[in-house]
Amino acid sequence: MFASKIINWYQKNKRPLPWREINNTYFIWLSEIILQQTRVAQGLPYYERFIDAFPTIEKLALASEQEVLALWQGLGYYSRARNLHKCAKEVVNRYGGTLPSSYGQLLKLPGIGPYTAAAIASLGFNEPVPVVDGNVYRVLARVFGIKENIADSKSFGLFFERSKELIDKEKPGDYNQAVMELGATICLPQNPTCMECPLEAMCYANERKMQAELPVKVKRIRKRDRFLTYLVFEAGDRLALRKREENDIWKGLFEFYKLEGDELYSIDTLPDIELMSVLLKTKTTIKEEVRLPKHLLSHQTIFNSFIYVCVQPTQEMLSWMQQNNLALYSRKEIEMLPKPVLITRYLNSVSK
Repeated sequence: MFASKIINWYQKNKRPLPWREINNTYFIWLSEIILQQTRVAQGLPYYERFIDAFPTIEKLALASEQEVLALWQGLGYYSRARNLHKCAKEVVNRYGGTLPSSYGQLLKLPGIGPYTAAAIASLGFNEPVPVVDGNVYRVLARVFGIKENIADSKSFGLFFERSKELIDKEKPGDYNQAVMELGATICLPQNPTCMECPLEAMCYANERKMQAELPVKVKRIRKRDRFLTYLVFEAGDRLALRKREENDIWKGLFEFYKLEGDELYSIDTLPDIELMSVLLKTKTTIKEEVRLPKHLLSHQTIFNSFIYVCVQPTQEMLSWMQQNNLALYSRKEIEMLPKPVLITRYLNSVSK
């Protein structure tokens, strides 16, 4: 009854999303990666840009990481983009450009976890493997009164096994999309529209007015504060940036020279003695210091300061830049570089 009700509802009410119009496993995979941690309205323009730039897995595999990150810019969680690119290369090298057809094989690819593997296997290859994401947790917890803490990793197995019992073996793709669609459009986290739900009459939470209590999610996130001071060096009408290589947020993106400490620095309190020595020997003009509002991430709060410094491109200054992996770029070149949102916000704030 559960499966038939939501599939019937889905077939009448599903949103006309482009990856649903054609059975293309590459399009399905791409949409699932982009829509992780992202609303459809926000992710759809990115999906369309990726399809335009890389209409096939082969095209994506041949692209440079910088091209991929530039298109991804603004979506966050940049490891998704790097794994997407890495996975495309592996699919081309190992499978001739076609995604493998089984859930087990898909799980072995970089960046593809249980949720994405189940989506590709069921939607693209009709394998009866259920997807379990935030929408599925919410729908099942409310309909069946499941009170396990979904923030506990052990809960995944319970919801996965329950979903295996419920899934329609003949239409696994429609079933999975129906549950996710119901959670995304009707069974919302706040203010669900229960009167429009096909499962209203059989819903545990609706009967007991427990929509706000289910699903149970108790998760303690320890956020840390970070203090990033950026030095924006201008030399001959070009700005100095470098590519982040360390395993941290924004790996592979371009940023200005950064100093991190227990506080934000001014030009007079910079802890980099070598840099201070070079600046003292170079004709230097401090144009301005800009502090943007704190940048909020899921596990970090970033306090920031940007110090705009005009320097003469002396041999010593250029040598110091090279040693610190900085290169000079024109404004037009900078527009094309993949950058963290924080850097883009700064550039927009001083674009005049």
